[in-house]
Amino acid sequence: MSAPKMFRIVTRGKNGELRSRDYKHEDAVLKLHTRIGIDDCSTDLSLRGLPVFRGLIGPMPESKEIVRYEAPEVFESLTKEWSVAPTRRKSRKRATT
Repeated sequence: MSAPKMFRIVTRGKNGELRSRDYKHEDAVLKLHTRIGIDDCSTDLSLRGLPVFRGLIGPMPESKEIVRYEAPEVFESLTKEWSVAPTRRKSRKRATT
């Protein structure tokens, strides 16, 4: 298992915009957030063993190089947006026999 190259913390600014900040090392995140454990149950095996921080939801994969953590209100709002997003249904053409 290779360690992620970047930790991304996503929060919401005072005027409601999403703010993301990238950290190259776990130690930089530890200066701002308390580590309360490690992920040991993720179905994504690349996330197992990564830290869990108090007050943040995560870790979540964003790409091969980035692991993402979100503030609870960001996680909730993005999940709601994702769940109500319209899905386009493709119609199947029937095969003629």
